[in-house]
Amino acid sequence: MVLCLSCLLGFAPALGRTQPPGVASRPAPGGNQLIPIEQQPFYPQLQRDADNWSDVVLDQVVGDSPRSTLLNFYAVMADVGHRADRLGQTPDAGRRGGVSRQEQIDDTTLLFNLAVKALDASAFAESVRSDMADEAAIQLKHVLDYVLTHSRQPIDIPDVEGMKQRNDLRSTPTDSWRIPGTAITLTSDLEGDPENESFYFSAGTVASARAMYDEIRDIPVIAQPFATPRFYADFIYTPGYLIPPDWYLALPLQWRRVLEWPIGDQTLFQVVSAAVFIGLYGVLALWLMRLLINTYRGESLPANEDLELYSRDALAWKRVFIIFPLLPLTYFIEDLIDNILNFTGFPLVVVIYSFYVIWYVAASVLVFFLFEAFGRSGAESLSRWRGSDSPMRLRRINSLVMPISRAIGMLVSVVLIYRLLLLLGLPSSTVLAFSAVPGLAIGLGASKLLGNLFAGLSIQTDRPLRVGEFCEVGGKLGFVTKIGLRSMELQTLESRVTIPNSVADEATIVNFSRRGLSRHRSPTQGLEVRLPIRDPLSPYQLEELLRQMRRLLEGASFQSQLAGSHQPVVSLGPSDAGGNELIVFVMVELHGWEAFLRVRETLMVALEELLERVDLSEIVVGVAYSTTAEQLQRIPELLHSVVAEDPQLNYEACRLVRISAFSYDHELEISSTHDRHDDFEDSMHRLNRRILAILGENGIEIPFPTQTLEVHSTDATP
Repeated sequence: MVLCLSCLLGFAPALGRTQPPGVASRPAPGGNQLIPIEQQPFYPQLQRDADNWSDVVLDQVVGDSPRSTLLNFYAVMADVGHRADRLGQTPDAGRRGGVSRQEQIDDTTLLFNLAVKALDASAFAESVRSDMADEAAIQLKHVLDYVLTHSRQPIDIPDVEGMKQRNDLRSTPTDSWRIPGTAITLTSDLEGDPENESFYFSAGTVASARAMYDEIRDIPVIAQPFATPRFYADFIYTPGYLIPPDWYLALPLQWRRVLEWPIGDQTLFQVVSAAVFIGLYGVLALWLMRLLINTYRGESLPANEDLELYSRDALAWKRVFIIFPLLPLTYFIEDLIDNILNFTGFPLVVVIYSFYVIWYVAASVLVFFLFEAFGRSGAESLSRWRGSDSPMRLRRINSLVMPISRAIGMLVSVVLIYRLLLLLGLPSSTVLAFSAVPGLAIGLGASKLLGNLFAGLSIQTDRPLRVGEFCEVGGKLGFVTKIGLRSMELQTLESRVTIPNSVADEATIVNFSRRGLSRHRSPTQGLEVRLPIRDPLSPYQLEELLRQMRRLLEGASFQSQLAGSHQPVVSLGPSDAGGNELIVFVMVELHGWEAFLRVRETLMVALEELLERVDLSEIVVGVAYSTTAEQLQRIPELLHSVVAEDPQLNYEACRLVRISAFSYDHELEISSTHDRHDDFEDSMHRLNRRILAILGENGIEIPFPTQTLEVHSTDATP
């Protein structure tokens, strides 16, 4: 930019700037003579109105008749144009009469805003209404300069009585009046304000102000006290609102001429500056978008699932703080281009529309993230308020709070988007038609979505299942990991299954989880294991199996392995394949297939160890037929003594149960209190050796089995 300015400085006198229409004293008469404005019948009142406005700046421009509004508007805009021309020369201009320059600028801006209020700008979109009304007011002032000085007949502007007389002569009374030979209309009939009695420049007149100005902009302006030939050119070719800022007026005149080199309705300074600011804005916006996208890559979350759960609220707030700067930044750049650089016309409309779309889309995203952050922080605070830091409880509260928070966020976002459509100029009827689209979509195909939403609310209310519970839903067995507004997720052994809420609501739900009576106790899952008993067991062995199983489940060491089991149930039942089976059901604190499988494996191994232990709880000791009666009498006592040597083995009974083919069989029944199966096997090893030793010491022989083999010869085949 500096290089361009340096090159153009030498050509500045030749370039100059586009001059406004010239000022002519009077056009040469041809045909009917033009009537000077000073000779028009309304001129005396125009002068009185102008004098009144020079003393008071707090009145209103609109009046109860076309004459009052038109003359007030023309007088005020002439005064504003003269003041803006005087104050826009140099930074020192306007310091006179004891009134500071800033006070005069404020009075000029106030007068201009009062004049703009005389325009019905409803034809413009709400987003650009204020800016387009400002331009239309200045353009309309130039058109009135032409109309009021180029009339070949007296212009009779009706007052209240004049409008009454005109309506008396008409078959259809009207609340409007149009300047003869022009499209400039003043009316009191305003859309949406049936009680209005003041006259305004009609919406059609305001909307066509630019077209009318383009038709007369090159025609020389006739000199007269209220003419402002440079008003619009100074407004569009200089930065600042209405009056250029002091820093700009302090620049050398040659520099200003280069900077005001016109490019359409803008200047070189405005275009280059806007490009620089929009470029910087784009870089910052893309950087913020990159930060936002990175939050979805999962790199900032811990690998641990529980820690990740407690980090989600911080991540949600991080997204809020990433999006939030985009709103003031967008507003600042739009205000800079609009009011500081003073873009006008179609480029201004494009800029405002673009930044309004960006601002409202960013606001919609921000609102959604904000409600999500509130929901996650609120769920975490509620979980701690209830006296629990359990990740599972937090997941359950999240499953209830987050769908509500997101639904509210989406509703507010939709309202913001509807507001954007109104600001962009869509009629309210069209916006209402857009609002009917969701209803039409529901009627045509979104009824399933609505059914899922209501089913989700029903599940959250009735609570047949909750996040973290082990359930069977529609034949799918697994852990509930999420309950949303549309569907729920079930983590099965093979995969993650998504089940629509309407399907889950109609399906049979088998919940294997129970909630503890105490709110401080974590929820538990039911675990059932059935182990077939392959070898037949004696009644004593079955009793020992049940006793050892109950003892095992209630032991502290096994409790820690099962993540804290509760309410164990041990029983025997018939097996489908015949025989008996051991049934074990416990409530364990676990939430996930990995923990579930680990606990089930631990329980299965423990059951197999118990079966082996029970199988060894009955020891058959056979003694030879040569054993005397006295020795047979002492065998129970001897075996009792060897069992008593081990404090973790208990002697139950020893009986001669059978006389077999080779021996007298004694059955020794024992029980153990070992916690580890390896320790039990070591005890059995020592017990068996002691039995052999004591029997040998007492001359009691354990016979070897004998078998007779008869060999018969046959004819051998060569």
